[in-house]
Amino acid sequence: MTSSIFVDAALPAQTGPTPVASPELLEFLRPMAANGRLPRWTDWWDEADVAPMFSDPTTRQTVIEEQPTLPLSYYEQHIPVPDGWDDHPCSYLLFGPPYDDLAAEARERGWRVAHLPGAHLHQIIDPAGTARHLVGLATTT
Repeated sequence: MTSSIFVDAALPAQTGPTPVASPELLEFLRPMAANGRLPRWTDWWDEADVAPMFSDPTTRQTVIEEQPTLPLSYYEQHIPVPDGWDDHPCSYLLFGPPYDDLAAEARERGWRVAHLPGAHLHQIIDPAGTARHLVGLATTT
């Protein structure tokens, strides 16, 4: 059976195009763009916000080195959403803020929602726990 699981993620619109970024995020990103490109994602935030997302300096350095610098235009896009895209079981795995509202929206849509307390990118810190939750959501939806 097909299922979709969103992990600490934005949700596609139920119908119509979905903006890649909210107006508030675009307002935050635009001043960072240089020649139309944004810095690496980890450079958008203060050290105090980024550091807890990584279990150790080696993992952090690996993630930093693998990040692309994306054009601002990537975040200005609206992605077409086909009608009926969610005609199968959908679930949401929440690590924590700032995704609480999106998990609540998923619950309102009738999706199964699970919570694994952690920061964004918690899958890096607890891959086994994340995998257990994903398997649980995939096999019970």
